[in-house]
Amino acid sequence: MADRIEVVRRTTETKSMSINNNQASPLYAVIDLGSNSFHMLITRLVADGVQTVDKVKRKVRLASGLDSNNVLSNDAMSRGYECLHFFAERLQDIAPENIRIVATATLRIAENSAEFLTTAETILGTEVKLLSGVQEAKGIYLGVAHTRDCSAKRLVLDIGGASTEIVVGEDFTIHHAISLNMGCVTFNEQFFKGGKLSDNHFDLAINHAKSNVLPYLANYIDFGWQNVLGGSGTMQALAEILIHRKRPSIVTLDFLYEIKTLLIDAGTIEDIAIGGLTSERKVVLASGLAILIALFESFEIDELQLSSGALREGLLYEMLPDMRKVNIRARTIDSLIERFHIDDAHANRVTQQALHLFDELATQWQIDDSQLRSLLFSACKLHEIGLLLSYKYHQLHGSYIIEHTDLPGFDQSERQLIMLLVRQYRGDISAESLANLAITNLATSAKLLSLLRLAVILCRRRQDEALPEYELSADNETIRLCLPETWIAKHPLIADELLQENSHLATLGLSLTISC
Repeated sequence: MADRIEVVRRTTETKSMSINNNQASPLYAVIDLGSNSFHMLITRLVADGVQTVDKVKRKVRLASGLDSNNVLSNDAMSRGYECLHFFAERLQDIAPENIRIVATATLRIAENSAEFLTTAETILGTEVKLLSGVQEAKGIYLGVAHTRDCSAKRLVLDIGGASTEIVVGEDFTIHHAISLNMGCVTFNEQFFKGGKLSDNHFDLAINHAKSNVLPYLANYIDFGWQNVLGGSGTMQALAEILIHRKRPSIVTLDFLYEIKTLLIDAGTIEDIAIGGLTSERKVVLASGLAILIALFESFEIDELQLSSGALREGLLYEMLPDMRKVNIRARTIDSLIERFHIDDAHANRVTQQALHLFDELATQWQIDDSQLRSLLFSACKLHEIGLLLSYKYHQLHGSYIIEHTDLPGFDQSERQLIMLLVRQYRGDISAESLANLAITNLATSAKLLSLLRLAVILCRRRQDEALPEYELSADNETIRLCLPETWIAKHPLIADELLQENSHLATLGLSLTISC
């Protein structure tokens, strides 16, 4: 009997601890009532990083319910109300101060938006804020700024269901922001009625979009930018096609023209069949593509990269404490170290050695690039992330975690490099996988990998005092490492691994010479 009472007591204590943990890490919710889809994002803070707990998305296509007088149909509003009832169920457990709900373009345009918003607030039990076009554009930019490590000038594009936002800025400072009344749902109704696709349909849509952009071009071009980013459904659909083709998810004008030709050949939206394109996305691909082509041609854009952040992320991160004060990449790395219980002292030890090697050889190897150094730093800090699962195959586990976890501050090509460095920091090397990287060539990625591998071997004892003093030099293919003879005598395992490393590096066209 006493044993049963003890079990009950411990169970109660466990439940109490669980409740306290939930209270210490509250949930945050952001809802975006868009023109094409309604989205709900639920997150919590874990180790100072944002962890997505739940996502709900419904294709409401509110914009398709607007008539010629901009009055929302009862059917469209009913679809919206049904979705909001789903969201309301999930909001019951979240503190009102941790909820942000916004409405965007269609509800700005609709003559009867007040009716919809009043009912929406009743269903959700909290305020719904109707954003102006500029407010929406600024929120989208902040979503990019909070999830992308880039202090350079950037152009941010977002094609929604009924509006397109165009923003330029630096860091968290917004310089120009506009919202234009053109979107993939409204353009579908206007230029691709009945789902028909032809050269003429595309020309009309592209030229109309260009005329909308024209009054703003001069200010934007005068400001300039180094990066172009976008994260809306159209860009995501194009990225999925590229990924299906095993190509980097970098959108170019030539690629847009190629997809346009495929759509025209299909003849109708119903007959579109492109590898990697989902049936859900193909409905509004043509109209979104026409707008994107117009933006590329008007702003003379060379390439666009996919952003992981947009309006919802902008609203979320601005709600969370002190998110502008910490470097995005540092926050991401620190969060992963804590969540996956990485040995931080050893990660720092390996990082210091690898960066020392990098700094010594950067000029000789012509890799003196701050971005490459930063990515090597990140790979060093995370190289043992897979140990939490098991030692066996931990490099494979680690690369899987990096490939599939949220990594704010890193784009896809940067993630790919880190993933491959972690996967190959010991053991066999695949030169083919390094040759397929989008961010750099085989010669450069091979040199980065060799520096990480050498740092790991030198730090094998996991003790600062066991590290040797050494001299280092290199030419294009040969690394020369001069170690104290007494140290080599005391570390036969490490000495043997250095000798074996020469055969591994030969796979990359490199060689390692050890001298005393």
